[in-house]
Amino acid sequence: MLFERYNFILFFILIFGTAAAQKSSISGRIIANGEPLSYASVSILGTNVGATADSIGLYKLENLTVGQYRLQVTFLGFQPVEKLISIEKETKIEVNFDLTNYAMALDEVVVTGTMKSVSKSASPVSVEVYTPAFFRKNPSPNIYDALQNVNGVRPQLNCQICNTGDIHINGLEGPYTMVLIDGMPIVSSLATVYGLSGIPNSLVERIEIVKGPASSLYGSEAVGGLINIITKSPQNAPTLSADIFATSWGEYNADIGLKSKIGKKISVLTGLNYFNFQNRIDKNQDNFTDVALQNRASVFQKWNFLRKDNRLFSIAGRYLFENRFGGEMQWEDQHRGGDDIYGESIFTNRWEVLGNYQLPTAEKLMFSFSFISHEQDSRYGITSYIASQKIGFSQLTWDKSWKSHELLAGAALRYTFYDNTPGTSSAGTINQLNQPQKTWLPGIFIQDEIALFKIHKLLLGMRYDYHNQHGHIFTPRLAYKWTIDDKNTVRFNAGTGFRVVSLFTEDHAALTGSRIIEIKNELKPEQSYNVNLNYIKKFFFPSGTLIGLDLSTFYTYFNNRIVGDYELDPNKIIYDNLDGFAESKGISLNVDLALNNGLKFLVGGTFMENTTTENEIITQQILTEKFTGTWSVSHKLGHLILDYTGNVYSPMRLPLLGELDPRREYSPWWSIQNIQLTFDKIQNIQIYGGIKNLLNWTANRGNPFIIARSFDPFDKSVEFDKQGNVIPTANNPYALTFDPSYVFGPNQGRRLFFGIRYAIK
Repeated sequence: MLFERYNFILFFILIFGTAAAQKSSISGRIIANGEPLSYASVSILGTNVGATADSIGLYKLENLTVGQYRLQVTFLGFQPVEKLISIEKETKIEVNFDLTNYAMALDEVVVTGTMKSVSKSASPVSVEVYTPAFFRKNPSPNIYDALQNVNGVRPQLNCQICNTGDIHINGLEGPYTMVLIDGMPIVSSLATVYGLSGIPNSLVERIEIVKGPASSLYGSEAVGGLINIITKSPQNAPTLSADIFATSWGEYNADIGLKSKIGKKISVLTGLNYFNFQNRIDKNQDNFTDVALQNRASVFQKWNFLRKDNRLFSIAGRYLFENRFGGEMQWEDQHRGGDDIYGESIFTNRWEVLGNYQLPTAEKLMFSFSFISHEQDSRYGITSYIASQKIGFSQLTWDKSWKSHELLAGAALRYTFYDNTPGTSSAGTINQLNQPQKTWLPGIFIQDEIALFKIHKLLLGMRYDYHNQHGHIFTPRLAYKWTIDDKNTVRFNAGTGFRVVSLFTEDHAALTGSRIIEIKNELKPEQSYNVNLNYIKKFFFPSGTLIGLDLSTFYTYFNNRIVGDYELDPNKIIYDNLDGFAESKGISLNVDLALNNGLKFLVGGTFMENTTTENEIITQQILTEKFTGTWSVSHKLGHLILDYTGNVYSPMRLPLLGELDPRREYSPWWSIQNIQLTFDKIQNIQIYGGIKNLLNWTANRGNPFIIARSFDPFDKSVEFDKQGNVIPTANNPYALTFDPSYVFGPNQGRRLFFGIRYAIK
């Protein structure tokens, strides 16, 4: 009887203890970007215990005893996420998972580095990828302005009056940057201004940027880097999208996108962009417009054809018209080209056709083509600049995989015609007849991407071009990638580049109004030698925090560097090949930090040195900073998104007109900062607004004036000696001439903006 009683007590204790142990559980919800991840998997590492989330992302793990558990959540398209949980007593614990920061979009498909579609992590060439979400943090009327928040990339104003400019990559000027649309080169250097204006931002899928020479694949103008604008495919684009905003300065911008189908095999994507600014503002009181007036319209259309075996055939076209004016506040149309009231009036008509066609062959052969026509009718004071540029381009590539080799070979042909009144006129001939430049540039290239081992890749490439004026040009290339593990990657790139000069496409904006182009000798093509080392490190923490580091060092050595001398003669810009060498070197770091509370940071900085060496004298390149920094801070609070973006630049050397010029020889440290608030609760609609240039910084701060002798734009009161040098007088104590080339940053101050986005999927 006693024995039975003890058995009963023991049995009661075991049942009670077991029941007590079964009362502990872990439950919660799994989301990404605010949406539930239906049927995501949750498991306890080291055990067979697991669960699957339901349709609204809820999960529950039951029958858990006291102890420590490492939970792991997995879902297709996301990195696995882990959390360490401790159970110290009978309890019910709520553990939620937000996989937003772990999206595998960190490994996008890229095409720019190798001309082949590969994942970003697999590419042996370092490629930076920026999506529309990045550019929406600081909305702009064109992609040219949007690039100001990309580390190491700077839109550079070259004209204080007409506000045209170019894109600097790691301090190298716009002519060293090649711009592509859908992998097709817009092979004019003017592409960094007109090629990036008027493309509806709503139609951009992503922008890929390669820093460093890529001439072995893309030829001339790919010395400093590449900007590849990938437009959305008609199949993936929204049926209708619109993005419209305005600023307190009177700027109005509209982007409209429309998708349609013609039958079952043709899909069409249409984009419209319109920008208008007609408000004459003169806050620095020099009687010149602070910002050029613009009236710009652009139409873009892309056709995709469904073909047998999914072979590619797409064709796209774009037309851009722009009427741009900057000058004295009282200028009217009747003053165009006269010497009474100064104005810079630019009419631009540009159209482009580009396409890709995969041949119906067993081998993968792709034919690409483009044609660009650029017509410009400009008046810079009394100087007429009537220009025409036409460029035809065609390319055939062969893509072949064989064992551990990924082969790409191709042949390209480019024809360039340009004619402009000041640049191609033949002085001394009857009526100074123009002699248009006609250039043929055929080339062939080949590259082999070799998978040496699972974690090693080697890319070898070379290109041969023949220029009808400069002869044979050879550009080899080497790239190496070492994938240490999924969190550590090292890339090394080395190669050469070349650049054939066309001053029309590079410096017409800087030459406006007051300076004359002088080419001292026959210009030889530049050649560069480059090395680049890149290291990527990723940290994934159980708390849900993600840190990404992208560190690069770069060095480029130039032969025959073409330099514009602003200082020898204040009335001229004298171009010649450097009798020495030039160097571009530096180090760049991007830090991407995403916290599990929705706070995200993207911070970047680049230290660089761009110098020329001639007769053992080292000179800092003009209009180039030594440090640039960018940042983007975003925080999502329910249906509100707060974005704070900005950039900062160190001093750069500026073009003075002589020793008596009272303006600063170097720019100050300066920064443009912006803040934006977005409301996205309404389905398919985003409402946004904020402040641009929060600090109200303008280039005239700290200077007595920006435009030299703005009160005498035709130099009617300037006196010269017999050698053509300016004589100091009571009316001109600093011995200056009218000159708008002293420019390094925007002259547009603080302004409010408000906009709305609408999209139907």
